[in-house]
Amino acid sequence: MTFPRTRSEVLDREFLEIRAGILQVASALDRIDRADGSAESDARLRQIRGGLELLLCEGDDRAERVQLAFSRPYDEAWPQTLKMPK
Repeated sequence: MTFPRTRSEVLDREFLEIRAGILQVASALDRIDRADGSAESDARLRQIRGGLELLLCEGDDRAERVQLAFSRPYDEAWPQTLKMPK
């Protein structure tokens, strides 16, 4: 049987991992900014920025919203597109 944890208990358990993830993202964005050329028209950069904005929104479904932001729309013909055997 599991017992619900308080927000403080969850923070105690998750803080260092969250901190490391944020630092990793910041480092990657710094490398992109330092690199030559422009990526402003790159859809992947727009997805990253959109995902970061979603992290700042309230709610308990951030992971779902971020996953959907990085997902393709559902295509009923995906087996044919991927040439899956019938």
